[in-house]
Amino acid sequence: MMMRDSLTIAVIVVNYNSGTMLARCLDALSKQNWTKFRTIVVDNASSDGSADVAEKLGPRVQLIRAGSNLGFAAGNNLALRSARDCDWIALLNPDAFPAPNWIECLVATVEAHPDFQFFGCLMRAADAPGLLDGTGDVYHVSGFSWRRDHGIAIEYAHVVPGEIFGPCAAAALYSRPALDEVGGFDESYFCYHEDVDLAFRLRLRGYRCWYEPTAIVDHIGSGISGKRSSFSTYYGHRNLVWTFVKNMPLALLLCLLPLHLIFTMISFVVCALRGQAGILFKAKLEAIKGLSAVWHSRKPIQATRKISSIALLSVMSLRLR
Repeated sequence: MMMRDSLTIAVIVVNYNSGTMLARCLDALSKQNWTKFRTIVVDNASSDGSADVAEKLGPRVQLIRAGSNLGFAAGNNLALRSARDCDWIALLNPDAFPAPNWIECLVATVEAHPDFQFFGCLMRAADAPGLLDGTGDVYHVSGFSWRRDHGIAIEYAHVVPGEIFGPCAAAALYSRPALDEVGGFDESYFCYHEDVDLAFRLRLRGYRCWYEPTAIVDHIGSGISGKRSSFSTYYGHRNLVWTFVKNMPLALLLCLLPLHLIFTMISFVVCALRGQAGILFKAKLEAIKGLSAVWHSRKPIQATRKISSIALLSVMSLRLR
């Protein structure tokens, strides 16, 4: 069992025009019961002055100013290169505000479950008291994914800890060696669905994810990009295609492709009702244009796969949302 004194943790916050949310996030981190961690803020060329809050905190926070908007994926990878002395990496969005015992609960979970290498939290909806933002990510066999328990009342949440497919990276903890092994985030994603892709690649290497409901974070959710915005719709739907094609073992890919196409058609109907058919068409077109590069990146991923297709299916969902 890993001793607490040997744990080295970096908390990474990728910021882009988050306004006062970043200050609230960093304030919540300053009130953590567990204090043996370092905070790294990557600012993706914000124009609202939000990064100045981190700069004023001095040695308490390491601020990395990117020269441009790198997106969530590349922003986190940039911070990872500055945290090579840390064995564990906690990711936190600027619109996520952890409870004072958040890190302490994650540390206890790491100690209690040494067979697991990444961890998810219970996320409450910060702007809707009594409702959940999610309790981990579900990956459906169709290649679509969603946040478990999103929008439901807290009393109906999954309060029992257990294995999940992957965490929402708005608040999650990862083993640094595991991240290094899979190469961190795929920077071609820019943002959205990159945490599902990361979880999939970790799964293929045999790593497992644990959901810990005592680790609680209040999350606004799409606090910067906007809920169901054209931005989130485009990147989310483009990237889910790449995740499915890149990571699904060949036998499963061929068997499940018809189901993926059916779900895609349903998505067009839903988005059309929202007035977003055009942006979804653009997302799928760009996904198809990028399939050659995605297929090329698939080869080393599948060559190093350590989990069987049957075992992989066992952590996917067969049920509709």
